[in-house]
Amino acid sequence: MLLYDVEELFRIEKIKARWILDSRARPTVEVEVKTQGNGIGRAAAPAGASKGKHEAWELRDGGRSFKGYGVSKAVRNVNSIIAPVLRGMDSRRQRDIDYKMIELDNTPNKSKLGANAIVATSLAVAKAAADTYGLPLFMYLGGKYARTLPTPLMNIINGGAHAGNELAIQEFMIIPVGADTFSDALRIASEVYMELKSYLKEKYGPSAVNVGDEGGFAPPMKETREALKALVESIKRAGYEPGKDVLLAIDAAASQFYNEDKDKYIIDGKELSRSQLLELYKELVEEYPIVSIEDPFHEEDFEGFKEITRELGSKILIVGDDLFVTNIERLRRGIREGAANAILIKVNQIGTLTETIEVVYEASQNNYKAIISHRSGETEDTSIAHIAVALNTGLIKTGAPARGERTAKYNELLRIEEFLGSEAIYLGEKALKKTK
Repeated sequence: MLLYDVEELFRIEKIKARWILDSRARPTVEVEVKTQGNGIGRAAAPAGASKGKHEAWELRDGGRSFKGYGVSKAVRNVNSIIAPVLRGMDSRRQRDIDYKMIELDNTPNKSKLGANAIVATSLAVAKAAADTYGLPLFMYLGGKYARTLPTPLMNIINGGAHAGNELAIQEFMIIPVGADTFSDALRIASEVYMELKSYLKEKYGPSAVNVGDEGGFAPPMKETREALKALVESIKRAGYEPGKDVLLAIDAAASQFYNEDKDKYIIDGKELSRSQLLELYKELVEEYPIVSIEDPFHEEDFEGFKEITRELGSKILIVGDDLFVTNIERLRRGIREGAANAILIKVNQIGTLTETIEVVYEASQNNYKAIISHRSGETEDTSIAHIAVALNTGLIKTGAPARGERTAKYNELLRIEEFLGSEAIYLGEKALKKTK
């Protein structure tokens, strides 16, 4: 009888969806789940700007309202289709719940109900179960051994689809590795960010410190090396050593500057072939302390990813984002072909927490690093901070140490570190190293 009563506590009593605003003033789906044991979970769907074409489908209304970005259809799908089916299910049965939603949708890319409807519900269910137990989400998902605070890859100069400048490369990141704790790493990164602001203002004027979608600055730069030099100079100004205390990474998001008709990449005012772009990456890795390149070629170019992995994969991370879109079948193809050695993990790209965890495990079993990631359109939801710790990925990408939707994740990681106390681990540069 006691077991029955305990099980009843975790049964889903109520699911309610609404629209809220994301960081780009666009609506998104937020879902609240309540269990019979008064556990409450609330989660919101993020949204990307540069999206892989194989991502799960984000359902939007079209029409005039919100310039077509409305989510009333997705909200209605949660309230009228998903909620009645999930009500009464055990919130701890995450896999059963997620696959029930996949079954309800019954499309290859979640286009009927909308991945935004499904992912917000999936995450809210997990949070409600955790709250019913009285546990933080990371501990509920990961258990006793979830204690590795992630090394952050922090986008502090924005280009490409995230800014209004002429930089083809979408993100220029710093990685604060010269620290023993996450909180110290965050301090180092913030100091570099502040020095970068001063440097850009001196060199380019006040408008250079306007920020892009992910909190990084969007200065009037044109060439890749210009941005990398600015990062190196700012690291030095902050009193740290580039290549030792702070490393660099880039997200090329090459699909955004690939011209399919010409089969060329338009970057730094030049038209480059795949082989020429590869040579540019090799030069940049020699010249700067770059330890990770994300999406170096367009999203269908597995062959290009194979080439750069052969050339640079023993030295740095070659990260597939648009290439893999958190999809286990595309990841498996990459593993078979030797394309990339790391994967960016975005929960809304695939649409459920269960599928996300399956992809992270598949990556880990095949010696691919997994980097838990935000989207450029974010909310104050801190789920990914917990997921990074829960799965011990050791790496997170969630923007600059600025803008509330970005700092929400960093601040939550500070709280998690405090909660863990002496059990907390910060790997720093070790988190970037392959284990085999």
